[in-house]
Amino acid sequence: MGTALGAVLLSAAGLTAAQMIKSPAQALADSEAPPPSILSASVERRVLRDSVILRGTVAAEQSMDVTPAGGGGEGAAVVTKVPVLAGQTLKHGQVVLEVSGRPVAVLQGVLPVYRDLKPGAEGDDVAQLQKALAGLGHGTGGDPRGTFGEGTKSALSAFYRSIGYEPVPAQSDAQEQLTAAAESVSSAERAAEDAHDAVTRAASTPTTDATTEDTGKSGGVSAGSGHQLADLRKQAVRADEDLRKARTRLAAVQADNGPMLPASEVVFLSRFPARVDSVSAKVGGQLAGKPALTVSAGALVVRGDLPPHQRGLVRPGQKVEILSEVTGTTASATVSSVAAMASGTQPGEPGATSGASGFLTLIKPDKPLDASLAGQGVRLTVEAASTTAETLAVPVSAVFAGVDGRTSVTVLGAGGTQTRIEVTTGATGDGYVEIRPRTAGQLAEGTRVITGVRTDASDAGAPDMDENTQ
Repeated sequence: MGTALGAVLLSAAGLTAAQMIKSPAQALADSEAPPPSILSASVERRVLRDSVILRGTVAAEQSMDVTPAGGGGEGAAVVTKVPVLAGQTLKHGQVVLEVSGRPVAVLQGVLPVYRDLKPGAEGDDVAQLQKALAGLGHGTGGDPRGTFGEGTKSALSAFYRSIGYEPVPAQSDAQEQLTAAAESVSSAERAAEDAHDAVTRAASTPTTDATTEDTGKSGGVSAGSGHQLADLRKQAVRADEDLRKARTRLAAVQADNGPMLPASEVVFLSRFPARVDSVSAKVGGQLAGKPALTVSAGALVVRGDLPPHQRGLVRPGQKVEILSEVTGTTASATVSSVAAMASGTQPGEPGATSGASGFLTLIKPDKPLDASLAGQGVRLTVEAASTTAETLAVPVSAVFAGVDGRTSVTVLGAGGTQTRIEVTTGATGDGYVEIRPRTAGQLAEGTRVITGVRTDASDAGAPDMDENTQ
């Protein structure tokens, strides 16, 4: 029995060794690649859409840092009051900050502030101020549009009183100028009055003399008295001229004086209600040129950064899908504008994603976005092109260009037969390309075309695979 058991074990060991030991020919055969698996897909009828995907940031149409210069003195600009909070809604004419005792108010307008507006000033910015004041109920009277006259002075003074402040005078020595000019008018009036009285007296009481030696004519006015009257009249004319000049000077001083609107005391926003996005200022703090708060106005839009290589694919008017990956919210929109020149964006700026140089692209939603999306990063899918109707299409990988320069697809027939069909290509989108066979009727919806081969050993037993299921 022991001998039989040993024989069995020896036979098993020999069998195992025979399985582990291969001939050189067998080893070479086993090292060859497995037979390729054919990948195929069906010809489809579909509308092709070519899309461009980029990142964007939801923000208001207008966003502005409020960085006032201060209260007009030589000292540092010190924050003396912060009457608003982040997230607060703002209304037209509201005070949002006080710096060195002076207010900073928000008014409605689209032109940025670039100068102090003083009496006598003219321009579109003056017209904007007049319109803003009128919108608050402070009419500018008979002032022409864009001219800072007496009516605008009155309206500006009324606005400052309504927010609890006194306006800044246009001239620091306004009172001295007005007093001096008024005194000059008074002196000129007295001088003119005296000159005219002297002429009247001289003309009403002529001197007479019986001798021809003095008069040259018996009973007439003496030559001496005639010259005196002429001199008095000349003095009266000159006094009138001096009076006109004094009055003109007074009118000019009055026109140049009055309330002014310092550039540091106003922020113009495109529409209301507006919003306070952030507040960094604290009472007692010095601004030193730093933003005190950030405000925004207008509907929410999306600012994207379009990479240079995609600049030619995106144009105003194209449809866009906005996707918030945080909330899953989607919204339809339209490309409003694409910047003509690339510019680098820094992290934190509207539309900034990585600081890379790109083209600022403005996306306007078709319907108002939820306010909760403000400041959020979103994905933008721009429909760059689309066929007008369904067309025959195959995956891009199904189209081959031969050495003869012709493009074709390979039809996979029954039993694995392969037939090359020459085609012309059209629009592309979503990984597909439009095809038109050179000979009508050679291709139809559902025809199988080869898209590639796979040599992975795990797929060696699958002779026909649909790429769309991989």
